[in-house]
Amino acid sequence: MRERIFIEGQNIFLRALEKDDIYNNYIHWFDNSEVCKMNSHHRFPKSRESMLKYIENSYNSVNQLILAIIHTKEKTHIGNISLQNINYINRSSELAIIIGEKEYWGKGYGKEAATLIINHGFLHLNMNRIYCGTFVENSGMIKLAEALGFRKEGIRREAEFKNGKYTDIIEFGLLKSEWLK
Repeated sequence: MRERIFIEGQNIFLRALEKDDIYNNYIHWFDNSEVCKMNSHHRFPKSRESMLKYIENSYNSVNQLILAIIHTKEKTHIGNISLQNINYINRSSELAIIIGEKEYWGKGYGKEAATLIINHGFLHLNMNRIYCGTFVENSGMIKLAEALGFRKEGIRREAEFKNGKYTDIIEFGLLKSEWLK
C-alpha cells in the first residue's frame, strides 16, 4: 500500500492517523507508564473504540492537526505529533508530541517531526505563535523545545496532578519571526 504522505522529511514522514493504526502498537503507548510518565496520558485506560473515535474526530477537526510520525525506511508508526488548540484569530497553536516506540527515543526523530510541523504551522497555516508545555521534570522535551528555538515563558505551578502529586508545568513559546531568522 502506498503511504499517504502529508509532510516528508529526511528520515521520517508525517501522515494522517489511520483506523488501522489502532491494531498496531499505537494503542499500547498510552498504557505504558514509561512512555507516558512525563505527559498527561496514562490516566485512563484506552480502548480500541475510544481510539477509533479519536482518530475519526481528528479527520473533521478545524482546530487540530494530528499526524502519525512514520519511520521512512522501516515504515513503522513511531509516534504522533500535533498542532492543537489552533486559534485562527490569534494565529496561535499548541505543539504536542509523543514518541511511543522507545527504541526510537533520542535519535532525532522527534526534532525532525517537530521541525516539519512547525514549518507547516508558520508557513501554511499562517500561525504567528506556537507554544508547548511539559512537566518540569521532562528534560527530553525541555531540550527539544530549546533546540527548536522556543523560549521559556513561565511556570504554571502545581498545574497537573499525576502519580499522586501535583507537578509544575514549564511553558514555552516560539514566534514566526524567531523561526524565520
